[in-house]
Formats: sequence, C-alpha cells, structure tokens
Amino acid sequence: MSLTSEGEMLVGIDIGTSKIVVIVAEANVDNSIQILGIGSHPSKGLRNGVVVDIESTTMAIKKSIQEAESMAGCHITSAYVGISGSHIRGLNSEGVVKIKEGEVKYSDVDSVIETAQAMAIPADQKLLHVLPRDYIIDKQDGIKEPLGMAGARLEAKVHLVTCSENSSQNIYKCVKACGLNVEGFVLEQLASSYSVLTQDERDLGVCLIDIGGGTTDIAAFTEGAISYTDVIPIAGDHVTHDVAEALRTPRTQAEEIKRRYGCAVSSLTKSEEVMMVPGMGGRPERELSRQSLSDVLERRYVEIFSIVQQKLNLSGFDQLTPAGLVLTGGASRIEGAVELAEEVFHMPVRIGSPTLFEGFSEILSNPIYATSVGLVLYGHKQLREDHLNYINRDKNIFSRVSRWFGGNL
Repeated sequence: MSLTSEGEMLVGIDIGTSKIVVIVAEANVDNSIQILGIGSHPSKGLRNGVVVDIESTTMAIKKSIQEAESMAGCHITSAYVGISGSHIRGLNSEGVVKIKEGEVKYSDVDSVIETAQAMAIPADQKLLHVLPRDYIIDKQDGIKEPLGMAGARLEAKVHLVTCSENSSQNIYKCVKACGLNVEGFVLEQLASSYSVLTQDERDLGVCLIDIGGGTTDIAAFTEGAISYTDVIPIAGDHVTHDVAEALRTPRTQAEEIKRRYGCAVSSLTKSEEVMMVPGMGGRPERELSRQSLSDVLERRYVEIFSIVQQKLNLSGFDQLTPAGLVLTGGASRIEGAVELAEEVFHMPVRIGSPTLFEGFSEILSNPIYATSVGLVLYGHKQLREDHLNYINRDKNIFSRVSRWFGGNL
C-alpha cells in the first residue's frame, strides 16, 4: 500500500456480538476520508465479544463484505478488524534507557519502548497494542516527541493492551476464511475514540464508554494519550434479556420494545404512557405502562454505570477526566442514558457519534457505527504516519498478523 495516495482503500470490520459491520473508505488527496460502502449483518456466532461459532460468524462476515463490496463497487482484499471481550487486559508500564549519543535517535526510542513492554505476560495472552503516553528526558516530563532532543536519560510511559491468543486466532480464522488479509487487530474502544472524541477532550482528560451488544468497553484519556482500558461483559444484550424476562415476550420483540419505548430513567416517563406487549405461544398481546419498562432498564443501566465508576475509582482515573464522559455504541442511544450517567458519575456526559468523514453521513452519524468508522480512521492514521513521527504511533503488534500466528493457519 502506498501512503496517503489518492484512492487508497481502507476497510474496517467491526465484529460485534449483535452485528457485523464492514465499511469501505477511500483516502482523498487532501487526507480526508470518503466512505464508499457499508455492509451489515446480524451476528449470531459471538457471545460477549468472543467467537463461539466460527461457521456462523464467517457467514455473517461474508454477507457484510458482499454488501459493502456491492455498494462500493470494488473488491476487498484486506481490513482492519476490531477486537473486544472480557479477555482484554490493559496496564501501564515504564521503560528507561541511556541516550547513546547525547541526542535522542530512532534507535533510542525503539530501545525504550522495547524496555517498557518487557513485562511478564500470561502464556495465553499476546500483546495487542503498545501505546506511548509520555516521554521523560533527564526528569523533564510532558514530552510527546523526543526525537532530536539532547539528554542523557530517556524514559517512556506506555499503555500495554493484551488479548487472548485463542480468541484473536478464532477471529483471524473467520476473516481469513472470507478471503481477506488482516492488516491489524484494533482494540474496539481505541477505534471508537478516533471517530467520536475531540482532541481537546483527549488533552483535558476524558472517559469513553462504548456500550455495545455483548460488552461495555472503557477507555480513559489523559494529556492526549490513552491511559486506561477495560472491558465489562455486560451491555445491550443483557438489557434486552431483562426486558424479555420481565415482559414475558420473545427476545426479538423485547429488542424492538426496548428501542421504541425504552427509557433509562423511569422519572422521565409518565404513568399514562402505555404500550402493547406481544404474548408468547399464541397468547394475546397485553397492555403495559412505559414506566414499568423503564424500571427494568434503569436497574441494568445503573449496574453498568456503577461498575464503570467502580473501575475508574480503583484505577484512580475518576479524578483525571475533567472533560467528563462520552457515551457511544448502540446501547447508548436509549433515551435517558445521558441523564442517568450524569447522575451516577456527577460529571458532564454527551453521546458520541462518528465524525471526520465524508459520505453516508445520514446513516453513519450514529453511535452504533462508532467502532466501524473508527477502524478506517485508525487505518488511515497508520498509513499516513511516516518514519519522522512514528514515535506517537500505536506500534500495533498485529500489523503482521499472519507472522504472529506463525503461518500455521
């Protein structure tokens, strides 16, 4: 692939618990992104972000690819693929090296990053990302680009992300079975951050909460860099399950009811508001107040937000995000989500929809597409960065995925 050449093709595949989304984009000569095609298909082969049925997942990916190819009028050969799940682990690390020639060279940066990532990782985990946060030269911190600076001692603070080798290998098999090469696996909340966060929010300190179908993904940014990541295996599908049980209605109907009538704060609904609930097994439909539905939803959303708050408190990042929270993902679209989050976290909250692209904006300017749009923006950033500024680039360990798997697939 040529870097930032006009007509450069970029493809992102969001392999979610509830749906597969494929987006085909083109890098314009002015470095903007033009969306050419979208493909989407329900996902039945994943649970909490992890593949549990390879055949079903492969089929859903194939159908999404075919739809995107048909719309874009092109043939897809490779893609950036999102990855999530409770197997994801994030931790911060530091490395220190002596600056060899009194001035920071590429080799010094490489060495300090290698030192920072030299941590004991469980045998069933593999490095997914090594994300530089900050550099320190002779106790002078806050340095983002150390190249060319004079000094004797170089330190690096990095955020490491690991994932399950087996989980990533299963996703790789599914994508490979569709005839595609994997350009890189990308942490889903990292991808989403590219499409929904502003640079001002990153610099001030912000927490991104991506509530999908099977997982709620957390990412905290401080001083412009990602500093904390975590995944909670509770999300939109669990809300739907709660509705199905409480209303004694099929899951498909529960999902529709949740979308049409759902509200995460029962006090925002009126007791006279009613809806009709389909019965099961041929039973007649019955009338139910919207407030009763909201009571069910509020309990689950309070649980999700409370777990996120607990994790942020334990990590210490609850005091480092003055820009507040950004909610994104399909399950964030429910009425009252912002109000409830503000009540739980006591900080400003907004819904994050994808930006920084052209084409299909009426469809894609929706939190449900945050990860898929973010994947092509991430890929564009990776292609644009040349050797001069690569120190701020995510050194994606999966940039050569086939080599990582040893060519055994």
